[in-house]
Amino acid sequence: MLIEFRSAEGNFARLAELATELVARQVDVIVASNTPAALAAKQATTLIPIVFVGAGDPITSGLVTTLARPGGNVTGLSVLSTELVGKWLELLGQTVPRVSRVAILWQPGAMDDRTERAMFAGAEVAARSLGLTIQFVAARGPSDLERSFADMRREHADALAIRPAPMFLNERGRLVDLAATNRLPAVYAWREFAEAGGLLAYGPNLADLNERAAGYVEKILRGAKPSELPVEQPAKFDLVVNIKAARAIGITIPQAVLVRADSIIQ
Repeated sequence: MLIEFRSAEGNFARLAELATELVARQVDVIVASNTPAALAAKQATTLIPIVFVGAGDPITSGLVTTLARPGGNVTGLSVLSTELVGKWLELLGQTVPRVSRVAILWQPGAMDDRTERAMFAGAEVAARSLGLTIQFVAARGPSDLERSFADMRREHADALAIRPAPMFLNERGRLVDLAATNRLPAVYAWREFAEAGGLLAYGPNLADLNERAAGYVEKILRGAKPSELPVEQPAKFDLVVNIKAARAIGITIPQAVLVRADSIIQ
C-alpha cells in the first residue's frame, strides 16, 4: 500500500491546491485531519471517498447531510468542539475558583464560518451560566502568538482555554511555555498539550480517533460506500492533569478534579 502525505503546515490557503493534487494522483481514499481539509477535499472531488478526522460540526459545515446517512462521498469522525467549550470553562472554574475572566484562543479558518459562529455563541451561553467573562483572542499563525498573549494581559485574563486547531497542535510547546510565563491556568483540547507541560487537557483521544478512521478506510477499500457509513462521535474523552505545571504557577489541583482525571502527570 502506498500512502501519499500532504500538509498545509497551518496555511489553510494551500488546502485547495493540495486536495487537487491528491485527486490528480487518483488516490483511492483521502483522509482529512480537520474541517478545512475535508471541505477542500470535498470541493476537489465528488468521486473519491473522503474520511475526515476531527471535524467540529460536519452537518453545519456542509460536509454531510446527516450523521446517520452522510450522503455523497464523505464520512468520518467528529469532535463535538462547539460543545466542549462549556466543559473547558467549567473545568477551569473548578480547578481555579478565583477565575472570573477567561481568554479563548482560536485560529480563524480552523473551522468553517458557521461552526465558528456556533462556537462563539455556545461559549457566551456557557460563560453566562458559570458567571464568567470571556475574551476571544485570534491567532492566525505562529507569528501572532506573542501578540495574542499580550492582548490577554492587557485585558486582565486570569485563565485560558485553547480551541483545537492544527497550528496550535504544531506549536503546543510554545503555547504551553507562553501560558506558564504569563501564569495563566490553561485548558487544552488534546492530551498532547498536557504531556508537553500544559496544566489541563480535556477532549477526544486523538489516537483513538485516528485508529477508528483507519477502520473507515479499510471498510471503504473493501467496498463500503461513504454515504452509508454513519459519522461517529468521540467514544473516548481524556481528562489529563499536570501536577508539575500546577506547582509552577502556584496552583493546588482540587481533589474533586484529580479523582476525575484519566491521567495525572507528576
